[in-house]
Amino acid sequence: MNKHTLLFSALSFCTLGICGIGVAAEETLRAPTDKPNIIFILVDDLGWQDVGYMGAKLFETPNIDQLAAAGINFTQAYSSGPNCAPTRACLMTGTYTPRTHIYTPGGASKGDPSWMRLLVPAAQRKDKELKKQAREQFEITNNLPADFICIPEVLKQSGYTSARLGKWHLGGDTQGFDISSGDGIGGPHESFYGNIDVAENLTNRSLQFIEDNKDKPFFLYLSHWDVHSPYQARSPIVEKYQAKLDAMPFAEQRELKKLSPQYKKAIIPTYAAMIEAVDTSVKRVVAKVDELGLAENTIIIFTSDNGGLHTVSQLAPLRGVKGSLFEGGVRVPACARWTGQIKPGSTSGTAIASVDFLPTLASLGDAPLPTTQPVDGTDISPLFFGDQIKDRSLFWHYPLYLWGIGLEFDLPNGKTTSWRGFPSTSMVRGQYKMIQFLEDKSFALYDLSKDAGEQNNIIDSMPELASRLKKEMSAWQKETNAPIPSIPNPECILE
Repeated sequence: MNKHTLLFSALSFCTLGICGIGVAAEETLRAPTDKPNIIFILVDDLGWQDVGYMGAKLFETPNIDQLAAAGINFTQAYSSGPNCAPTRACLMTGTYTPRTHIYTPGGASKGDPSWMRLLVPAAQRKDKELKKQAREQFEITNNLPADFICIPEVLKQSGYTSARLGKWHLGGDTQGFDISSGDGIGGPHESFYGNIDVAENLTNRSLQFIEDNKDKPFFLYLSHWDVHSPYQARSPIVEKYQAKLDAMPFAEQRELKKLSPQYKKAIIPTYAAMIEAVDTSVKRVVAKVDELGLAENTIIIFTSDNGGLHTVSQLAPLRGVKGSLFEGGVRVPACARWTGQIKPGSTSGTAIASVDFLPTLASLGDAPLPTTQPVDGTDISPLFFGDQIKDRSLFWHYPLYLWGIGLEFDLPNGKTTSWRGFPSTSMVRGQYKMIQFLEDKSFALYDLSKDAGEQNNIIDSMPELASRLKKEMSAWQKETNAPIPSIPNPECILE
């Protein structure tokens, strides 16, 4: 059991919201020097308000809520990609998407190519010559190259044993994990979407791994398949939430409906049951850590790989959904517990993202950072203990199209449709967010502290800030060699 030192620190705040906001507590606990065990729990497609401590309605997550209450809640946490694969690549490597060339599962735009103003890879394009021309513009892959150094390889240098249990989605190389299994039973690369037993099986294997490695530092990456579609769960739990939903007063059901852009009542109870499966997993993992007396030497981190889906996730007032660089696509819940080290009930409003976890875990594990690749993330461990981190911006880049809710545009027939993903670069610095729309190279600037729904473009009213952020974004695009599509799409029917 580690000893800890009680320290007292006062918070400092910066003007205009540009500086990071530290942990809201007057007294904080400092981490010990010993290498902590690390448990990282990643949920698939869990929206930012789909857990109780973030305000979920109907959904029940008492164990996740308890985890957050026992440690720190990050209220401005982001995935570094708008969907599964890019976020996981950013998480594992600490680098942004232009460096890994992983932007979306399938590696191509999804939607009608005739609506795309720019020529980019598109799954539904028929013309073979245009397909070839689009593909030759820039590299896109679905597999993380083996020469990237990932978190388990970093921690191995410091004596850690590691296990990846659950979804990987980065290709065939297991990147240094000692144990890899898609379901906790079989091999590393099977798919288990919609499997009603997989959360329990993964948890069973996780508990065994913790038990087997309790006497040495370990890293457990528990990557749930839930709550990704197809929506399937155990009948008794689904029936429980169906009864709860049916018993809700009409006014409460109406308010619940407003939280999801395209609320589908028929699948909500099943989605709620899948969330409960994850919550039960968290309960069992935490209980095993406590049972073995490892709580004071184990940090447990919980978050999601991207924003939620429009039919089930509680996203209001955010704009966009999974697949979008608007807030609804990248804002996620995140919390961490480290008994005796992180002060219970702590809250941080500093923006953090997936790329931050490699340098953070390397710091906590006293492991050297990779030297063969850039590390774009920041060590956020000071936030755990009430300190500040250096002011910085977070970035996203998406050079493709993805049909769905987000950015509306008019069709020649007078109808309106929208992209949820579209060629764009975005950045967040403090309370401000800037998006560059690559179709016409225009910009939008939002004050997230007043406009979380990104409805009010204030770029004309803040020219100095806009100029500064534009320059920073342009420099980042050049430094990361972010692909900027520029060839007009000859198939486009839009004006």
